[in-house]
Amino acid sequence: MSNTLKSLSQEQTDILLAKVKQETVDQTFDTSDREILKQMVECMGDTRGMVRLGFAESLGRVGQPAIPFLVEALAHHSNEVVRRAAAKTLTLIADPVTIPPLLQAFLHDEDQVVRNSSVGALARIGEGSVSPLLEILASPDNDETIKGHAAWALAFIGSKGKETIYQAYNSEIEEVRSAVVGAISKIAEEQPEDRAFDLLLQSLSDSSVNVRSEAAAALGNLRYKPAIPQLLELLQLPESASRKSAALALMKIGDSNSIETLQKALAVESDSAVKPVIQLAINQLNKQLADDDWE
Repeated sequence: MSNTLKSLSQEQTDILLAKVKQETVDQTFDTSDREILKQMVECMGDTRGMVRLGFAESLGRVGQPAIPFLVEALAHHSNEVVRRAAAKTLTLIADPVTIPPLLQAFLHDEDQVVRNSSVGALARIGEGSVSPLLEILASPDNDETIKGHAAWALAFIGSKGKETIYQAYNSEIEEVRSAVVGAISKIAEEQPEDRAFDLLLQSLSDSSVNVRSEAAAALGNLRYKPAIPQLLELLQLPESASRKSAALALMKIGDSNSIETLQKALAVESDSAVKPVIQLAINQLNKQLADDDWE
């Protein structure tokens, strides 16, 4: 994005904003006017947040004709405020054609807010973003922060990209499987279906402790009672993270029949970080049992 556009005063900026707001609402805006579109994007560097928001919303209503100017700003503008606003505006438009430049900004922009806004736009786009997000998770070149944001975006997409997400379930890469479990949890929440729950149950036997823990947390949050037998088995595993996640999941599911097994697990537990978690689960289940007796 060139920075040689005419610099507007606040008064001129306000006049332009009022004009384009009304025209985009009335659908009389001339989408072929490249100079106005460029100026609108440039005005998203205004120091006033509400002004930036006004131009973003107007460009969002313009839609596809604004994309080339927003993409150019996202990739090349020297002002990070404009790059941030461009990414946020592309979130409003949510067009799959913007996936490549958003990926580039997510992975390489020097500004954290730009990166966060870019992955947010990828998440909002939905199904088309699933495969590149999975590639990011699979790559050893990306750090944990990048992968964490990619996993969040995958879960946000959830049922909108479920077929591609399901296909990645058997990945050989632990980070991919863990993120896929998180996304399947969202699918099970949005569109409860046997396939989602069956895969979450299967993940309790995964070779990775992180995947098992992710699955246990998901099934606990979903309060899925058929998972109880396998969660009770996790209490016997050597990895403390598995035992801890199992206890928390059992607590959330809320089946008082789990108390006896939890008590036995507590009696032999040697990890000082796991003991209080198991005790908490027992206490909460006992409290629930007492409350149920009063009903």
